[in-house]
Amino acid sequence: MSHPRHTSLAAAAAVAATALALAGCASSDAAGGSAASGGDESRAVTLMLNWYPYGEHAPFYYGVEQGIFADHGIDLTIEAGQGSTKTVQAVGGGQVEFGWADTPALLANVDKGVDARSVGVFLQTTPSAVQVFADSGIAEPADLAGKTIAVSAGDAPTTTFPMYLEAAGLGPDDVKQQNLDAAGKVSAMLTEQVDGLIGFAHDQGPTIAAKSGREVSYLRYSDVGLSFYSNGLVASTGTITDDAELVSDMVAATSEAFAAAAEDPEAAVASMEGKDPQMPAKDVLLEQWQQTVELLHTDETEGQAPGANDPADWQNTLDVLSTAGLIEGGKGVEEYYDDAFAPSGE
Repeated sequence: MSHPRHTSLAAAAAVAATALALAGCASSDAAGGSAASGGDESRAVTLMLNWYPYGEHAPFYYGVEQGIFADHGIDLTIEAGQGSTKTVQAVGGGQVEFGWADTPALLANVDKGVDARSVGVFLQTTPSAVQVFADSGIAEPADLAGKTIAVSAGDAPTTTFPMYLEAAGLGPDDVKQQNLDAAGKVSAMLTEQVDGLIGFAHDQGPTIAAKSGREVSYLRYSDVGLSFYSNGLVASTGTITDDAELVSDMVAATSEAFAAAAEDPEAAVASMEGKDPQMPAKDVLLEQWQQTVELLHTDETEGQAPGANDPADWQNTLDVLSTAGLIEGGKGVEEYYDDAFAPSGE
């Protein structure tokens, strides 16, 4: 949705130029942005996250603080989410302009008729992992045999867990699964009711380590050759069609913000301070963001701008998720992803 500033047509050229210059220098607040620099009109844009803010989201806050979004004419408001599915549905329903959501959740909702598309995946190696305490005696996949692992039925890490077990040389019945929600998984691991949990390594792991005072180790899906796309930007097809310039600006600004945050992790995390009462401590945020940086590229996109996607990686994602039964098979990449907005990094 666009909310341009209005200037008086009768204003003198010098006054107008001064006003635009001042607007371009306006600073942003905690969750919003400022007017665009260079005289461009600022557009109020809302981004809904996949969850409450954690380290992965640092680039958005840093991009606002550093004026990156403002430079692209975006006055950005960041909203917490309650899961990728709800975020995708909010985008498809026109409640927000953009979402930050897990690709498997996006694809599954597109199959159900939700009007949304990916306009760029940024976490290109799955953070899915079995997470255990380093002193648990579980050091490799074979050690999982006979253990109890907390899972959340229906999410991508759980749905693809049988594929992980197969790739690791284990059978589907070798590991007992205890179904819990996100908070329940963390609690069960902290109280040692389970031997570990399945989830995003860059999210729960640092939190559990901080709360327990114990080191957490990870059996990553990618370590056994199983990977697929994770979080990225989502827009409705209506926005893509009717306001392609806005989508292009949002993707470009997000790419620049991720690159800047990767260059200065401490400053990026510092920009999140005080933005949400449920946010983890600063040291946890920093560890979460540093782990996120490791997920931003595949072999196919190494050296490219954050958010630049490769067709082979997309096809691999569709193949993995259709094999797991999470999405329908037979659809082309173009049914889920619009490649017209790929960032150049220039």
